[in-house]
Amino acid sequence: MEPDEQIMQGPGERRVAEAAERMVAEGRPRLHRTWLALVATSLLGGIDVGVGVMTLLFVQHETGSDLLAGLAFSVGLIALLLGHSELFTEGFLVPVATVIAGAATWLGLLRMWATVLVMNLVGGWAFVWIVMRAFPDLHGTAAETGAKFVDGGYSLSTFCLAVLGGGVITLMTRMHQGTESMTGKIVASVSAAFVLAGLGLWHSVLDSLIAFAGLHAGGTSYGYGDWVVWLGWAVLGNVVGGLLLTTALRLVRSAPVLSEDKPSTKAGGA
Repeated sequence: MEPDEQIMQGPGERRVAEAAERMVAEGRPRLHRTWLALVATSLLGGIDVGVGVMTLLFVQHETGSDLLAGLAFSVGLIALLLGHSELFTEGFLVPVATVIAGAATWLGLLRMWATVLVMNLVGGWAFVWIVMRAFPDLHGTAAETGAKFVDGGYSLSTFCLAVLGGGVITLMTRMHQGTESMTGKIVASVSAAFVLAGLGLWHSVLDSLIAFAGLHAGGTSYGYGDWVVWLGWAVLGNVVGGLLLTTALRLVRSAPVLSEDKPSTKAGGA
């Protein structure tokens, strides 16, 4: 016990401990939401990302620059942050840490993941339909951009793009948990959006919404069946990247704090 106490005395370790405590405090209510609250929050998450997709496609159409379009997509991640909505790939670090700390169950985590992913896609599908009706000039850009992902193929290269996509979003979550400054959190969101969308990393929800925009526009080289297969590949890569590249290492670093929060079996813990 004494060595642990000595380790936790350093300012860097104190900040890690504070971040771990914030994760559990935030994750507990997220994992214990009612079905209605979870569905509503997840639908809003899809709409928020849809706003980012709208700005991404518009800037890409006007400038032809993937990097500027990626920067424009930051509107969506800022909306997620300030609107407190739920995105599937933001459900790795904080909820997993909450389960490890004994404040929620693995079944509750799976319930959250499945509901958030499906509702993100439903909300985003509906929102980008409106966008495609409002901006017919974006149809060609949407179809072309969506094809880059759905027709991208299934190889080690594309799987690594999905792994990096999951890792970058989870890194953003880790940066959010590492500071109480809203300015710092917004900078983290903008940076993650630039890397994720500007570099063309694969993200199950973001790129699905771009694919939906192309499908709504018509004339695509892919259909919904092709998208479903692509989605499975992207989700697998995102989960691997989110859990292994960032979440696992953060949990190792935060293990002493999480074990302190975990209720003992003698006290009735599961």
